[in-house]
Amino acid sequence: MDRALMKDLLPPTVEGPRPTHPSRAQGGTRDGAAAGPGRGPAAASGRLDGATEYFALLLEEAAAIEFEGPVVRARAAGADVATLAGLERAKLLALQVRDAFAARRRRESELAALFDTAGDLASLRSVDDVLTAIVRRARQLLGSDVSYLTLHDDAHGDTYMRVTDGSVSARFQALRLPMGAGLGGLVAQTAAPYATARYFADPRFQHTDEINGGVAEEGLVAILGLPLVRGSRVIGVLFAADRTERLYDRSEVSLLGSLAAHAAIALDNARLLEETRSALDELSTATRELRAHTASVERAAGAHDRFIDIVLRGGGVEDVAAAVTEALGGRITILDEHGRGTPSPGSDGDLPPDPAAALARSTGRTVRDGDWWTAAVTVGAELLGGLVLHRDDELTDSDQRILERAAMVTALLLLIRRTASEAEGRVRGELLEELLGPVLRDPDGLRERARRLGADLDRPHAVVVALVEERCRGRALAQATHLAAVRGGLAGLHDGRVVLCLPGQEPGAAAAQVCRELTTAAGRPVTVGGAGPAEGPVAVSSAHREAQRCASTMVALGREGQAAGTDELGFVGLLVGEGRDVRGFVTATLGPVLDYDERRGTDLVGTLRAWFDAGGSPARAAETLQVHVNTVTQRLERVGRLLGREWSAPERALEVHLALRLHRLTGPAAP
Repeated sequence: MDRALMKDLLPPTVEGPRPTHPSRAQGGTRDGAAAGPGRGPAAASGRLDGATEYFALLLEEAAAIEFEGPVVRARAAGADVATLAGLERAKLLALQVRDAFAARRRRESELAALFDTAGDLASLRSVDDVLTAIVRRARQLLGSDVSYLTLHDDAHGDTYMRVTDGSVSARFQALRLPMGAGLGGLVAQTAAPYATARYFADPRFQHTDEINGGVAEEGLVAILGLPLVRGSRVIGVLFAADRTERLYDRSEVSLLGSLAAHAAIALDNARLLEETRSALDELSTATRELRAHTASVERAAGAHDRFIDIVLRGGGVEDVAAAVTEALGGRITILDEHGRGTPSPGSDGDLPPDPAAALARSTGRTVRDGDWWTAAVTVGAELLGGLVLHRDDELTDSDQRILERAAMVTALLLLIRRTASEAEGRVRGELLEELLGPVLRDPDGLRERARRLGADLDRPHAVVVALVEERCRGRALAQATHLAAVRGGLAGLHDGRVVLCLPGQEPGAAAAQVCRELTTAAGRPVTVGGAGPAEGPVAVSSAHREAQRCASTMVALGREGQAAGTDELGFVGLLVGEGRDVRGFVTATLGPVLDYDERRGTDLVGTLRAWFDAGGSPARAAETLQVHVNTVTQRLERVGRLLGREWSAPERALEVHLALRLHRLTGPAAP
């Protein structure tokens, strides 16, 4: 651009190529005393005059020393005083124009560098990248040995070295400058620029051993510092420093000041950008938390509505467990008051450690133990059970409240069930007490009361008596009441024994079921005797007495903790059974043999009597019957096929022998 401007300034009369200067001609010299060919006054009129030559020097961007050439040559050629004065004047003006152009180019270069810096800083997003770019560009623009930047530390009330470029001293890079100490501390305190050509000899600054040691180790001599200002507050100091003496002129101070202003803006932008990012991250986190909280609240509201619906429609504890699983996932286990688990569908049956359940009971809150989450089911200080959720994921506070609310609903349902069971149990117990009394009044009234409880006394009932230890009697009675209610029977406590009337079952099967369930509920062995079937209110009392004798007989036989019906005790049952159904016993024991003899006209019964009378010897029995021994053996084999192979075993043989005797005593009336 300077060359074009100078060409425009050339006189329009000058045409053709510019003559070569003597200093550029082969063997020529511009500064020599003697002029080359064509340098005399006579030749001057045919060549460029001196003023025009200065324009050519400006176009060539010649060194300042070359501007002396025209004056020297004119003086050597014998130019007059006026001509020399004119050349001197033209030289000074040309040098001023040269300096102006140089300043203009330098300013353009600085402005271009500032624009580039502004663009670079605007494109940076990290504060560290911004600071590094600022320091590096400051060093490049001023041509300094070292550049560095300190930032203000509000917590300590000083400035600390943040970024350096060109530094080699670790001590210098770790310096901290108290307010007012050193050149940097003074700039930070006064918010004004300071420059020194010889730092250690400058009395304007408060020198400290720490700062002087760091500066000396870095080898710095000249230092220029400009404040980084945001609003009215100094946020740091930007430095340019050299390891030799240097006077920083105003243009350099202005240049570094402009860079510091850009740096402050860029720092502020980077800070705002980071704050914006942080705010966006916080907003995003808050949004996620809000969404999670909203979902949790909706989940809790849905679970609460589900719990209310379960209570209103008379649901059970299993329904509550299913609702918890639906709301929270995982697997749920229901604990009874003894800590025994009743796994729900999908549960693996594992249970949490006992301390978790105990802590949940004492605190009334959900307790976590690994993947187990336990909530106690309590009414006041009474423990009714617990809900145990097994889930790998964390339970939020809201989710824990869902589990605790489910425990409260479970407690309510158990309390309602227990209250209803107790009331119904009292009614059933009172009815059973009247049925078992010595005098039966108003059988029809008893039938009607039983019907209201869902029991039909005219159906065949198995009457069961259970002998339970006193300390476990309450739990056993509760289980018996529940069993009777489910089966449409009656249950109660009579003379310290648990009594049940269960319809539609054989006495032996009913006794076995009652023994299993009451043993589980009581946690102790329970001995059970059964009798029946009893039809109608009158028959219940006699069946009860028979079942009671059966249970007592079980104890006498050493079969505590077992169950049996009177018909399962064989001839012992005949002895303890009320009414002593002899013909029924004979038929039950010898029925197949009696039927065979009647159909075939044989006498297997006689063969059996002879075998028993002979002490179990087939040979002696054959002598008594006057038949061959093989015939006796064949007849006994037939008996074995009819009565079973174990008929001759000692216990079974005793029953068969007793039945034969009773058959003989009863005569032909027996089947």
